[in-house]
Amino acid sequence: MKPFVEGWRQLTFAGSSRAALVVVALLLPVLVPAAEPLKILRTAYPSAENGFDCAIESDDFTSTLCDNIFDTLLQYDFLARPIRMQPRAAVALPEISVDGKIYTFRLKRGITFTDHPAFKGRKRELVAADYVYSMKRLLDPTNRAKWQFLLDGKIEGLNELAAEAKKNGKFDYDKPIRGLEATDSHTLVIRLKAPDYNLPYILAMPATAAFAREVVEQYGIAVAEHPVGTGPFRLKEWRRSSRITLEANPDFRGETFESVGGDGEKERAIAAHLKGKRLPLIQRIEIDVIDEDQPRWLAFLGGEHEYIRPIPPPLADAAFPGGKLAPNLVRANITTTPDEGAWLTYTTFNMEDKTIGGYTPERIALRRAISMAFPIQDEVAVIEKGQAEAAWSPIARGMAGFVDEKASFHEYNPARAKALLDMYGFIDRDGDGWREMPDGSPLVIDHASYPDQRVRSRNELWGRAMERIGIRMTFNKVEKLPELRKLATLGKITMFSYGWIADYPDGENFLQLFWSKSIGGPNYTLFSRPEFDALYERIKVMPDTPERTELYRQMVHILWVYNPWRVNTLKQGSVAIQPWVIGYKKHPFGFEPWRYLDIDTTKLPKQLRK
Repeated sequence: MKPFVEGWRQLTFAGSSRAALVVVALLLPVLVPAAEPLKILRTAYPSAENGFDCAIESDDFTSTLCDNIFDTLLQYDFLARPIRMQPRAAVALPEISVDGKIYTFRLKRGITFTDHPAFKGRKRELVAADYVYSMKRLLDPTNRAKWQFLLDGKIEGLNELAAEAKKNGKFDYDKPIRGLEATDSHTLVIRLKAPDYNLPYILAMPATAAFAREVVEQYGIAVAEHPVGTGPFRLKEWRRSSRITLEANPDFRGETFESVGGDGEKERAIAAHLKGKRLPLIQRIEIDVIDEDQPRWLAFLGGEHEYIRPIPPPLADAAFPGGKLAPNLVRANITTTPDEGAWLTYTTFNMEDKTIGGYTPERIALRRAISMAFPIQDEVAVIEKGQAEAAWSPIARGMAGFVDEKASFHEYNPARAKALLDMYGFIDRDGDGWREMPDGSPLVIDHASYPDQRVRSRNELWGRAMERIGIRMTFNKVEKLPELRKLATLGKITMFSYGWIADYPDGENFLQLFWSKSIGGPNYTLFSRPEFDALYERIKVMPDTPERTELYRQMVHILWVYNPWRVNTLKQGSVAIQPWVIGYKKHPFGFEPWRYLDIDTTKLPKQLRK
């Protein structure tokens, strides 16, 4: 620097300020290196977010956002297979009593929420009382939390507190209960009514993440629009149902990557890259909401997004012609990885609907006939483009409790479906080609859907299949997915096709979708049978044993009898990734791995170097 300074002085003293400016212009790029481009991750989601209240909403997008803004007590080891748990806000995995009923967590010190006026200018540390408060929120009747079932009936005193709230009209968050106790500022004790061997998985879910009470009380129900967390990212910008921008949380504790690692070459490379690094590595995340498959795919191909998950099934032929990665993707150095997860798709029947619902033999026959008449292999081939396999169990293959069996009525058989309808009085009485109800009233079934070309193609399959057996199916109710879910919880739709991505690796996570206490939440069918509920209550407190698997089998058979779902497919998608992205791997029970990802800025196209 000294020669430059001396040169500047000489030129200035000589009165040659113009020459000095020329020297500065020439030397400045050498003296001040160009700033490294920002590490920005851009991606797209096919359906809109429901806000940022992890306890209330159960859709995948909201949970993904929450997982990156808020902190749970535990998390999954990113690379370990078989899966392993590791601490997140906790110092270590919990201490568990011999009887499996008492869990003790000790929290890391120095974790702070992002700054917010509710904290009145002070740094607000995350404490054990925040988890006590946040778990109580799940049972507050005014919240109508879709994740209520996770803790319902499990924690000592919590349901009793909720019952008082229903009676008094207000949930008393200040009333201590034995089941959720902050024994000091950084120690949380959870006491269960009975053992729950899935509790560690539940405490890794965003629904049990810590909210600050001050923020919730300031905003009330609008807290879903004002996320204030302790996680690796914070909300920067939000254009509802259009774009969400997250930025690295400047107050984040700087978590250092830890993992027992994986066995594959890819996993070893990711572990080597992340070893000892402080997370997150990305400075900003930009998420677009693009509900149509083709625009989302084209945006990825155009370099507008760092990855696309999954590759849209209608475009799988373009991505994998002949089962191999397309030459244009190979030339662009785009890579793919399995979209790991237990994702079942299914079609729901509203069990309280006046046409299709009920538990009498003729209504069971109607639902079973509809299920038998739908050509699931056509959906796999035409709609999913081979990126799925036919399924029949409401528990995904590979989950604890799955039994590999099926019944004869799971086979596609329109002739048998028609015979079944005839047997129970669903016949064409007026000769117009369409069947009537047994009492002679019109048999018309509306299959609700959302505005998407792929869904419209699936509707065509359903329409043709039902026409073959003489059932008139309409597709009049069309809503965006969040509204469709809301209508389903209220019992205001007859049928709709949807999916569930398992939250943790146990079949109980699927079976709770039929538990009567999940009505108003994820039990979109409104299914309620005492014999099913009784078995569910038993399996909830059992470890993974052959005895429990047999009970799972009995529960699945009950569902086969009443047929509240037409189980459709098990998804087997792929993620496509740009060459400058480092470390993308989808955990089967985790959410988007944003805090583990990196960007190789030397490989970025020039237009992306900001």
